[in-house]
Amino acid sequence: MNPSRPFILRPVATSLLMAAILLAGAVAYVQLPVSALPQVDYPTIQVLTFYPVPARPWSRRPLLRPWNGSSARCPA
Repeated sequence: MNPSRPFILRPVATSLLMAAILLAGAVAYVQLPVSALPQVDYPTIQVLTFYPVPARPWSRRPLLRPWNGSSARCPA
């Protein structure tokens, strides 16, 4: 006997079975506890510079500009 024969002879029952499987899959998908992103502590780098007069913000920008540019190209 051909395994597809009962499905060919009963198209309404086949459609209802397909709808039940689809509905069960949708319910199971909604109940899955999957988060978008895992909770990870990303590594950070802290750089301290000691210069005699870095008090003004405009004086720090030229010192850190080369560092900011090169740190963007660091591999993760």
